[in-house]
Amino acid sequence: MQAVRCSVCAGRITGALTSKRFTSSDSGILSRLNPTSQKLQDTPKNSHMSKASLSVGLGLYAVPFSQQVENLSYDSLIRRAASVVTDSSSTFLSQTTLALIDSITDYAKAVHTRVALQRQYLATLGKLSPSEDDSLWQLINNQRAEAADRLSQCKHYESTWINAMTMSKLAAEAAYVSGADQASITIRTNIQLAQSQIDEAKKVSAEADKNLAETKADEIQRMAEYHAFLQNSEHEVHEAYLRED
Repeated sequence: MQAVRCSVCAGRITGALTSKRFTSSDSGILSRLNPTSQKLQDTPKNSHMSKASLSVGLGLYAVPFSQQVENLSYDSLIRRAASVVTDSSSTFLSQTTLALIDSITDYAKAVHTRVALQRQYLATLGKLSPSEDDSLWQLINNQRAEAADRLSQCKHYESTWINAMTMSKLAAEAAYVSGADQASITIRTNIQLAQSQIDEAKKVSAEADKNLAETKADEIQRMAEYHAFLQNSEHEVHEAYLRED
């Protein structure tokens, strides 16, 4: 009977201990009562390490061995490097193309403005006062200098654009040889697009140059006619003066 009471008491004590929230001092008592409890308390701290190790292990096993070898092969690295080169070349080409197009457009505008001023001068030839004539010629000269500066800028950007085209073509060939087919196709498409855009811009500047050439020819003819008219007028005035005498 006494043994039964002792076992019941022990069971009550154990239940009370497990249902109670332990303080820091209680944990020491529990560790003395059950040495394995200390190991259970340390488990959460060590679980992070075990989980990390497990995730690393799973990550390694998740990638097939053949794929690891492929990713580290020379051919794969060369293809990736070729793709990077084509991307950089495409960026270089696009920037130089935009710069050249803008410079050609600005040149064409400057030429058209000069043509308009020269035609205005020819239309008012002999009708303006000397001061008005000088002012208009000053505007024409300023616009001529502006067009010359724009043309110099066009030549500068065109030289850079040609270098970008050469680099892009070499990058496309390198990508094709290395097996980076998609990169090669992409940059070749960019090369064709850049060439077509520059061709269209040059058509605009060529039209402006044509108008300028026609205006110059018209100016030469009109100036010759005007000087002939002045000479005839002076001759008629001189003859009239002689007749009066």
